[in-house]
Amino acid sequence: MNSRLHRLLAYACLALSMSLVGSYVALSKPLAMVFPVLLLAWLRFGIGGIAMLPWLRKPKSEPALSTQTRILIFLESFLGNFLFTICMIFGVSLTTAVSAGVIMSAIPAVVALMSWVFLKEIVGLRIWGAVVCGALGIGLLSFAKGDAAVADSGALLAAGAPGMAWLGNLLIFGAVLCEGAYAVIGKKLTAVMSPKRISAVINLWGFVLTTPFGVYIAFGFDFSGVPAGIWLLLLFYALAASVWTVWLWMTGLRSVPASRAGVFTVMLPVSAVVVGVLALGETLGGLQVTAFALALAGLLLATLPAKKGVRQ
Repeated sequence: MNSRLHRLLAYACLALSMSLVGSYVALSKPLAMVFPVLLLAWLRFGIGGIAMLPWLRKPKSEPALSTQTRILIFLESFLGNFLFTICMIFGVSLTTAVSAGVIMSAIPAVVALMSWVFLKEIVGLRIWGAVVCGALGIGLLSFAKGDAAVADSGALLAAGAPGMAWLGNLLIFGAVLCEGAYAVIGKKLTAVMSPKRISAVINLWGFVLTTPFGVYIAFGFDFSGVPAGIWLLLLFYALAASVWTVWLWMTGLRSVPASRAGVFTVMLPVSAVVVGVLALGETLGGLQVTAFALALAGLLLATLPAKKGVRQ
């Protein structure tokens, strides 16, 4: 396979991975209205773990893992799986999927910044400009009143508690930081482990971290009252979040620098907004449109190619 085709396939994996993340960010909203957050996370990791059991076996070609690599594996799971899941589900339950999509527009700039700090990749003035645009877009959300309106009385309510949208937005931004760390640490791990092994091992850590909470909550939860459609949605969420998106992301990340891979996280807010509007009955308010435009301006600054010889 020539290098150009290999790179295009890597880009396709990255784009598809983030599109799936955006869809389950939005679709986790109805799940969070049925399952307690920590129980939902535990079920997600459990279902994903069953699906990836064959991937846990260490291949003969994989070198012995150093202490540093083991620490990175734990951090990849703690930040990218456990903490991201908690922030994302709690955040989406308190705000709208549309607002979550706007805030997550800052992910490419965050990934680029973390790549500069931790991977020593060169980041120029355009990236700093992207950070400013993203910050302005996020700040604008805090002044939005009412967030997105629902389409009709049967649609899902935007927040779990009155006046808590600001906390939901803050938690979503915490998920953005976790996603940035996930991309940077993942780049380091792909140098020593296969995408399948990384996916399985970090999911196992996620299951271990959530098991005490999940088991405790499960004893008092009425599983018989969960509709069949919610179980199907849970199955999609678990496979998408724990298996497909991680494997696709790690596969693409093996061939693409972390800062460039971060560009593809633009697919996350785009797909989250599409699902929020089309599937959940949400609408775009004026302030949200403005905030989204600022975020997209930041993405353009961060991702458009510069002229040859010009530092970005």
